[in-house]
Amino acid sequence: MTKTRKVSLIIPCYNEEATLIKLYDELNKSTDNLAGYVFEYIFIDDGSRDRTFEILKQISRDGKVNYIKLSRNFGKESAMFAGLEAAKGEAVIIMDADLQHPPELIADLLGKYEQGFDQVVAKRTRDGEHKGRKLITQLYYKVINRFIDVELNDGFGDFRLLSRKAVNALLALQETNRFSKGLFSWIGFETATIEFTNRVREAGQSKFSFRGLLNYAIDGLLSFNSKPLRLLIYTALGILSVSLMYILYILFGVLISGIEVPGYFTLISAILLLSSVQLLSIGVLGEYIGRIYIEIKRRPNYLVDETNIDKDKTND
Repeated sequence: MTKTRKVSLIIPCYNEEATLIKLYDELNKSTDNLAGYVFEYIFIDDGSRDRTFEILKQISRDGKVNYIKLSRNFGKESAMFAGLEAAKGEAVIIMDADLQHPPELIADLLGKYEQGFDQVVAKRTRDGEHKGRKLITQLYYKVINRFIDVELNDGFGDFRLLSRKAVNALLALQETNRFSKGLFSWIGFETATIEFTNRVREAGQSKFSFRGLLNYAIDGLLSFNSKPLRLLIYTALGILSVSLMYILYILFGVLISGIEVPGYFTLISAILLLSSVQLLSIGVLGEYIGRIYIEIKRRPNYLVDETNIDKDKTND
């Protein structure tokens, strides 16, 4: 007799009223015929301002649909963490609610899981993506992998399957400043990859603005290394070396030609250069100090407003 395995689907939502019903139907189509598995859907409403929560309560009449309504918008990272804490499955699949993550890939993810992989990543191809955005993304991954202590892969997102062992490893990391792409890579374990073609968003608008993407890039850079701090030391040493050479050059000129009136250009250039480096250095230090400040407060990653899951599985 085949053992029945429980699988949890974690789906963070933020203003997704336009796609939820269709997503729910597609999830059912993709999971109903998968023998040997029982599924629970965990939708996390991350402070939506539309009818998202109302729709979640409506579809929750299905016994396999659970919802967690956060008290406000804590961000996708916190919403995923809430889902991981609530998930009861032997395997957990994280996916977006905008249908850019095809539900029909669930069977392929589970197929790799049955082969013994603790992480199965759905890698998105960038076919059809705007060339400018694709170029910026490729440049971002090339640059960031030179600085951080884990490897990030272009096309690897949150759409993936995690074994219970991998989920427990992620839950053990109680940091407030979470960067899941880096955490997935940091925990390691045997990982398999399947590819899927980039999908156009079904409805609604992307929740990531340019500013949001920039902040996300900075989070990735600072979350897994202290190399920017080391870079400040190298920069300071470089400027010190150049300054000493310049001072020796000026001193040599004084000895040969006598004292001259200092040039305006030289003075302004030195002031601008040094003050720019100082401001940049203060900014980098401030980012790290700010993260330390947030971490030592030990505030919870999220607060639950309403849920139909047992209270001992969530943070009230």
